[in-house]
Amino acid sequence: MSLKRVLVGIIRSQEGTGDRAKDPKMKTRYYNLSKDKAWEEISSTLKKIPGYKVLHEVPGVGEIILEKRTSMGRTVDITVSVLSTGPVRSAVDIYSASRGSLGDLGANYRYIIHLFAALDKKLAKFKTSE
Repeated sequence: MSLKRVLVGIIRSQEGTGDRAKDPKMKTRYYNLSKDKAWEEISSTLKKIPGYKVLHEVPGVGEIILEKRTSMGRTVDITVSVLSTGPVRSAVDIYSASRGSLGDLGANYRYIIHLFAALDKKLAKFKTSE
């Protein structure tokens, strides 16, 4: 992780992915799966990742709400969005925000990278580039 991420993290306590992200690691992930199949795979994968607790799932909207407790006692809320972009294509975005007023020193960035790594590993054969 770069020094820039840590410095930005001093004041910022949230991070999110998107199509227009400058950092390639923070770009939306696309998979050649229908939304329902992608939902099943992503939901089951997220439930197995240690340290993260699934609080709420809304299959109709395509959102999974996770919670992570840090070693420093802070709580991080993470929203994973699964969107249909076609009949057999889905997109995944993640938004992570720390509770509290101070920055996170880049922790939300690391959590997103960790979650995407787990999803990319599980869904490697379905991954596409936009």
